[in-house]
Amino acid sequence: MTLLPGALPFYPLMDGPTPLQEMPRLRDALLTEAPNCPRLFVKRDDLTGLAGGGNKTRKLQYLIADALQQGADTVITAGALQSNHVRQTAAAAAKAGLRAHAILFDMVDYPEPAYHTSGNILLDRILGATLHRPAKGANARDVFDEVMQQVEAEGGTPYMVPVGGSNAVGSTAYAEVFLEITAQCETQGVTPTRITHATGSLGTQAGLLAGRALSGLELPIQAVSVARPDREALAGELLEIANQTATRIGAADVLDRDIHVDFRHVGDGYGLPTSAMVSAVELVARTEGILLDPVYSGKGMAGLIAQILNGEIDADETVVFLHTGGMPGLFAYSEMFP
Repeated sequence: MTLLPGALPFYPLMDGPTPLQEMPRLRDALLTEAPNCPRLFVKRDDLTGLAGGGNKTRKLQYLIADALQQGADTVITAGALQSNHVRQTAAAAAKAGLRAHAILFDMVDYPEPAYHTSGNILLDRILGATLHRPAKGANARDVFDEVMQQVEAEGGTPYMVPVGGSNAVGSTAYAEVFLEITAQCETQGVTPTRITHATGSLGTQAGLLAGRALSGLELPIQAVSVARPDREALAGELLEIANQTATRIGAADVLDRDIHVDFRHVGDGYGLPTSAMVSAVELVARTEGILLDPVYSGKGMAGLIAQILNGEIDADETVVFLHTGGMPGLFAYSEMFP
């Protein structure tokens, strides 16, 4: 069951549903320490296919369509230096015949040289995006206005793609993914008891919550924060995006009680590695041959593993982990994996 792309402006950037796969070897490894380890599945949105894949490709199918509908010829977006969203936006723009301007904010105090030159930054350049790297501490609104004025002065018609694609247009994609996951589970004879994922700019989480509201299912969505330190820093904005998305797709309201977030795995901050993240990336790679990323899915998996080891998840559960992609970022953190 999916939302019909024809019902909303839609620009195709990927083929078909991504796989839903069981992770039996990861479970076997965790069972040695946690007899309560549940069945573990992974929704492979790292395999969306566009320039290295990732969850933003889904959002961009709606955002690029909206840009084209508004007559834009240039997209402008922003993120951290190693933004997966910027990489996928640059790729989506190239595929749609649009120009892309990307503002890369130096917002992560990570000194290794590769972080500033490799990984997603390298791919942004290859994909043809015009990169803007403002001075550290620059006012974001002023930088956006400057880039917007530059595009318009050159005769372009810009469209602003929000950070992470996190608005009601982009989050529509993850309402669709909630329905896709539940349909795949039904086909495979699996009854999920929770979906878990990393949350940063909140668009994926908001979309999943809106999709849950549309479905009427009581399936919990458990997020692991990789950026926000506490509920106060997250709930208001999350509910706003989720309910704007719910309105867009004709779903019921998302309520505060629907929000479940684990804030214990942010570490020293967004984009800063933790030892638990490194261990999770290595464990999943060496048991399942799946590459997580150091900023989002690595910390998200670290959170899930910690919940299992702490006895917070029961043995009779079935957990679906949403892999949001980001593998190219590993090359920017190479010294963490000697």
